[in-house]
Amino acid sequence: MQKLTVEDIEIQHRRALMRVDFNVPLERGRVANDERIRAAVPTIRYILKKGGRLIIMSHLGRPDGKRVPEMSLKPCSDALAKLLGKSVRFVDDCIGEQVDAAVQTLADGDVLLLENLRFYKEETDNDPEFASRLAGLGDVYVNDAFGTAHRAHASTVGVTAYIEQCAAGYLMKKELDYLGRVMENSEKPFVAILGGAKISGKIDVISNLLPKVDNILIGGGMTFTFYKARGWEIGKSLLEEEKLGLARDLLQTAGDKIVLPVDCVVSDRFDFSERKTGRLQAVSADAIPADAYGLDIGPDSIDRMRAVLSGARTIVWNGPMGVFEIPDTARGTFAVAEILARATDRGAVTVIGGGDSAAAVNKAGVTERVSHVSTGGGASLEFMEGKVLPGVAALSNR
Repeated sequence: MQKLTVEDIEIQHRRALMRVDFNVPLERGRVANDERIRAAVPTIRYILKKGGRLIIMSHLGRPDGKRVPEMSLKPCSDALAKLLGKSVRFVDDCIGEQVDAAVQTLADGDVLLLENLRFYKEETDNDPEFASRLAGLGDVYVNDAFGTAHRAHASTVGVTAYIEQCAAGYLMKKELDYLGRVMENSEKPFVAILGGAKISGKIDVISNLLPKVDNILIGGGMTFTFYKARGWEIGKSLLEEEKLGLARDLLQTAGDKIVLPVDCVVSDRFDFSERKTGRLQAVSADAIPADAYGLDIGPDSIDRMRAVLSGARTIVWNGPMGVFEIPDTARGTFAVAEILARATDRGAVTVIGGGDSAAAVNKAGVTERVSHVSTGGGASLEFMEGKVLPGVAALSNR
């Protein structure tokens, strides 16, 4: 960790401007799931314990630069207050005289939450003037929003040009430590599991991982483009026809490193909008009926994955193995989640790359049994692609 962390900066009597990821689901004006708020609490508690005057900022949803009452962060102030056991003040803007006045009245140990940053399009435009006005609210800056670290926005990058000390919070540090350990200093054997709908979303990840891993286990919708590249029938399964050449090249380059499912669960009918499937059956990978939809990995593939992962010391997983939103076609995904939990029990380092994989692990009930579940799907994906995350690069070096 070559960047300053929250423990490296002087906080007492100072205004700490903190970027968090409170992009949480709301139902009837209340926070429906407070996991992202909980994730920021350790850094918040540290700043308050050190006598800082905390100003918290975040986005919620995509209001596209307009004030959308249903996307107000006000419910988050109530949820945070409950978690902290103390009052959290809220101001219904993020810049302007009202905000300046609220900040001026803060005492040591006080908490103020600003309104949704994305009510201003200048936030996503990384507008310098908007960034400067945000930066004027703080003496030091702390970024604990790993989920937005891959975005060069005013609150993640722009503000750092106007504040001398810009540090990572505990959550940001934890994310970078785990992902950095996996990508740069992994204990062998190192196995990656990649799923999801399309190869196009994982090309850079596969290319960056191939020299580092012992195996890449493939699942999800992208499986069928690989099958088609081998000349196999895939029926009505998902296909990226324009990526067939790439799939062939990857299979040839990777050799035995890429492990495809040996069987899959198919159905004669599939209606995602209705969350319904027809008659399900497991078939060999090279025997998919012409009128069938491939919806999950099969039992033999689960066994093969279990065998490959049995000796792994480092495992990273990004993307479900099938249509995990429907119970009948979630068995492969949940089986992988359980395999990773057991691998962690025997001492392996297991990192879940956020997004659908994080949701699947949570749904499978094994979140507490893996080493690390990333809070940022897009950010963790770009990290695994080997890209520089703007929100991290902008922080102060030690």
